[in-house]
Amino acid sequence: MKKLDNLTFLFIIIALEGYVVLSAELLAMRVTLPFTGTGTDLFAIIIASVLMPLAFGYQAGGNFKRKQSDGTTQTIRKKLLKNIAIASIILLPGLTYMILQFFFYALSQAGIENTLLQIMLYCLVFLMYPVYLLGQTVPLLCHYFSEDKRAQITGKMLFFSTLGSLSGSIFTTLILMDTIGMHHTVSVLFAVLTILAIMIGTKKTRETTLLMISVLGISLILNSNQSMEMLSIVKNNKYSTIMIFNFDAEHQSNQADEGEGNTHLFVNNNDSSMYGKNGEKHKYIEFAEKITIHNIPKESNAKDILVIGAGGFTFGHNDLKNNYIYLDIDKDLKTISEKYLLKEPLQPNKTFFAQPARAYLAQTEKKFDIILVDAYLGGLSIPEHLVTQEFFSEVKEHLKEGAIVVANFIISPNFNNLYSKNIDNTLRSVFPYISRHNIEETFDLWTNSKTQSANFIYIYKHDTLVK
Repeated sequence: MKKLDNLTFLFIIIALEGYVVLSAELLAMRVTLPFTGTGTDLFAIIIASVLMPLAFGYQAGGNFKRKQSDGTTQTIRKKLLKNIAIASIILLPGLTYMILQFFFYALSQAGIENTLLQIMLYCLVFLMYPVYLLGQTVPLLCHYFSEDKRAQITGKMLFFSTLGSLSGSIFTTLILMDTIGMHHTVSVLFAVLTILAIMIGTKKTRETTLLMISVLGISLILNSNQSMEMLSIVKNNKYSTIMIFNFDAEHQSNQADEGEGNTHLFVNNNDSSMYGKNGEKHKYIEFAEKITIHNIPKESNAKDILVIGAGGFTFGHNDLKNNYIYLDIDKDLKTISEKYLLKEPLQPNKTFFAQPARAYLAQTEKKFDIILVDAYLGGLSIPEHLVTQEFFSEVKEHLKEGAIVVANFIISPNFNNLYSKNIDNTLRSVFPYISRHNIEETFDLWTNSKTQSANFIYIYKHDTLVK
C-alpha cells in the first residue's frame, strides 16, 4: 500500500515510530553502560535527551509547511523518509559497541574523564537529533486526516504511539536482549526503521529505500556474532557485555578459547575475575580466601558462605568442604564461567541464584558464617541500592555469631573523592570497628587526583555484644 490515506496503515506507522524511540532510548542506556557505568544521574541525562528533542520534534512537525523558504516544495512523504534516513545514519554508530569503543576512548584521550560529561556528549552527538527527527512523525501524519475528524482521531494516535513505546520497552529488554542479545537487538531496531521506509516509500523514493537497506546491512555486519568474536565478546545480554581474554605472560595475546597464561573474565569492561592454569586468582580474592576460608580450623563443621556478586565463581573454587551460595543478577555468568574460566562445572557444594541480592536477603532467613560482598565493578558500575545503610543492615542481619564480612571496593586510597568518603562512612555506621586493608603493593598517598583508585578490602567480625 503506497497511499498514506488508510487509517490502519497510518496507525501502524505511528506505533512503529513509538517502538523505535523507546527502544533507542533503552539501547542507549545499555550500550553506554560499559563505558560510563550505571547511575540514576546518567540515566536521567539519557531520558532528558529523549524527551526534550521529542517535544521539539512534535512542535516542528506540527509547523511543517510544504513550501520551503528557498521556494521549493517538499511533500510530507519525502520529509518523513528524509527524517528516517538521517536518524538511522546517526543512530547507527551511536548504538554500535565497536564504534563507541573509539568514541569514548577519544574522549578519554582528550582529557574528558567525567562520566556525566561523557554521557552528555554522547547524547548530543548520537541521540538528540535522531529523536527530534523521529518525533516529527506523528504531527506530520496528522496532515493525512481530515480536519473534521482530527480531534476525534488524536486520542487514537496517542494511544498507538504509546502502545508502540510500550512494546519497545517490553519487547526490547525482556524478550530480544534476553534471547538474541543486545547487539542483534540493535539490528532489529534498524530493521524496523527500514520497514518504515519501505511502507512510506514509492518507486520515486527508491534511493532512500536502498539507503535504508544499506544501513541495515552495515548494522547486521557490525553487530554480527563474528564481530563480537573479534572483540572477544562471548555474551552481550541486557545486563552485561562479557568478554574472555587469555593473557600469555610473555606475548600478551588475547584469545577467547585456548592459550597459555591466565584467563580473565571482563564484565562491562571491568576485569571481574581471573583464573590461571595453576589456580591463580585476583589478589583480592586470594587475600579474602586467606583470611576466611584458609583459616577455618580443620575440626570445624562446614561453614555457610554467601558470595554477593558471583563474578567468575573463583572465590572458594576447589573448596569442597564448605557450602557456598553465589548471587548475581546475570544468569549467563555461570555457563560462561564454567565454559571459559573454570573450565569445569561448579562443584556440588556450590549453588547459584540468578536474582538481585536484596531480593534474596529479603526472602531468606538463613544466616551465614562468611559473607563476601563483591558486587562493585570498578569505579563505574556501582549499583546504588547496594551501597546504602539499608543494604548493609540486611547483610548484618544474616550473620551468625562470630561471622565475618569481607567487602571489596575500588576506591580512593586517601579519600580524595566523595564516593570513597561515603562508602567508608556508610560501612562504619552499620559495622562497628570495621577494618580497611589495601591489597596492592603501591599507591600514591600524596596525589590530589580525584580519580586515582586502589583495591581495598573491608573486614568485619560480627559480635552481638558489641554496640
